[in-house]
Parts: sequence; structure tokens; C-alpha cells
Amino acid sequence: YNGQTPGPTLEAVEGDRVRILVTNHLPEPTTVHWHGFILPNGMDGVGGLTQKHIPPGETYAYEFTLKQHGVQMYHPHSDEMVQMAMGMQGFFVIHPKDGYKPAVDRHFCIFLQEWFVEPGTSTPNPNIMTDFNLFTFNSRVWPGTDPLVVKLNQRVRISLANLSMDSHPIHFHGHHGWLVGTDGGPVPQSAWVPQTTINVPPGTTQTLEFVADNPGDWAFHCHKNHHAMNVMNHEIANLIGVNQEGVSEKVRSLVPGYMAMGQAGMHEMSEMNMGGPKNTLPMMTGTGQFGPISMGGMFTVLKIRDGITSYEDPGWYKHPDGPVASKV
Repeated sequence: YNGQTPGPTLEAVEGDRVRILVTNHLPEPTTVHWHGFILPNGMDGVGGLTQKHIPPGETYAYEFTLKQHGVQMYHPHSDEMVQMAMGMQGFFVIHPKDGYKPAVDRHFCIFLQEWFVEPGTSTPNPNIMTDFNLFTFNSRVWPGTDPLVVKLNQRVRISLANLSMDSHPIHFHGHHGWLVGTDGGPVPQSAWVPQTTINVPPGTTQTLEFVADNPGDWAFHCHKNHHAMNVMNHEIANLIGVNQEGVSEKVRSLVPGYMAMGQAGMHEMSEMNMGGPKNTLPMMTGTGQFGPISMGGMFTVLKIRDGITSYEDPGWYKHPDGPVASKV
């Protein structure tokens, strides 16, 4: 939407009347569905059912009054297998007319998505149903994901939306929080349950809230193992424990640059500078102050600092005199 994925985050206040003009620059028809909204049937955006599809080159108007508050989504309901697989998705945040209670200092919105992009190409394959090779926060993989920068003791909300084919258990380190809202609306405070992992099923938003009272660089990631990695080939043989001594030299005589790997695990992948096809990246990558981070995909860092005056990336956490795990 508007040349980006996710599309622009739309914001309004409960009770507002909104009018949204949608111009179709695609080579095929489309619509926009306002996911989770309470609105007139004719504004729901399901092509052929509640409206005509929007032909290429035409502009349609959606207009309705916001009767709720919460974090919603918008996406196509026209050839959605292709259009959503190409990144047509966005947030619509409806703020409560009476404000947030308790007040929220920082609110992050993160779209979860899966893609299959053949190494050396740039177009996601919408025909893939299960065997994806890229898992993204806001359409970016680690280490290209943005850090979540927060001042110490701020109250933080993180809204997660999922239009992929899988659920994603998103885990955050160093804190506990509460599920305070879904695309169905706010969760009553009496029903809040302490969480360190929020599962986000397909077709939902889940909003987490916590107090950032523990300074440091804290991992924030999907807890499905392969979802915190980048491109990988699932047809490679399992070489754990296999003695590959002498193999590299023999294969390099036929395939220059070949490296044997996998005998003792995959951590070595994060330390290799092995070449790859254009428009791809290592399976595990990223470097922290203590060495390779060995992650990818749905991974970023929650950076909580005392004394910062902006939300620019503050760099790596400077540990005070005290415990850092080390050799004994």
C-alpha cells in the first residue's frame, strides 16, 4: 500500500468518522477489508459479496464511523492469496476517546509475515503454502529489523498482527507483561494474565503491555525455532555428527568456494563469510558486543535505557559493574 509493506499505519479516535479513498494501481482488481471493524455491511470490503471489486485505475471511497477502540488491520479481500502474499497489509489504530488508563508511553506495531523468495530473485512466490524461507517483523528480517528503544520505567504497548499461514509465539526477555487487547477489543483488566510469550494466531492482532523496569538489551523474537532464522534449504542432508574431514578440499575442486558445514551444529554459519546468490543473506547473522548473535528472521532487540533523551538507537548496553556470564 502506497509503495510499502506494511502499508501506512492509520490512526484515529473512537467516534471519528473516517473517509478513505483507495485507488487501485494493481494490474488486477482489489478491495480493502477493514478487519475487525464494526461498520455497515457495504463498507466491509469483500469483493463480490459486499461490493464490486475495484478495477485497475479506479478509486473507491470507504466511509464509516469508528464505534470501537483497539488495534485493527486492513488487507485485501480480492485475490488475497496473491495480494497478501505480496505484502498488502497494514495497521489501523483506533485510540480510546477517553485516553489510555493507565497512560501508555510507547506503542510499537509489528506485522508478522512469512514469504518464499527464491535466492537470487526478488518476487515472493504466493503459491507456497507451508515451506517459507523468510520470516519478518514489518517485512524485514534480522539484522535489518528496527530496535525497540524505550526509556527506563516507561509503560510500553506492543501490538502484533499476523496475516501469515502460521501462528507465532512472540517471546520477550527480561520482563513479564499482560495481553491487554486483541482485534476483538480490549481485555478487561480483571482478565489480564502475566505473560512472557504471546501467541499470535493467523488473522488476529494481540497487544502486549508491560513496564520497562529492567535496563539492558533484551531479545524479542518468535519462539518457533526456524522463524528466527533467515533463508535455508530444507533439502540439505542432516550432517550432525558426520565426519567431513577432507570433504571440502575434494568438493572445492569441482565447486570453488564450497564449505562443509553442520557437523557440530549451525553456529559456524554465523561466523562464515560464505558468498551467496544476489538478494539473499546468511541463515544466521548479526553481531553484538560479545560476538555473533546467530539469529535471523523474526528477531529484534528491546533496548531499555536510563537517561536517554531520544529514541535513536543508543548502541549496545553498557553493563554496570556486576554480573555478566563469563568463563570460570
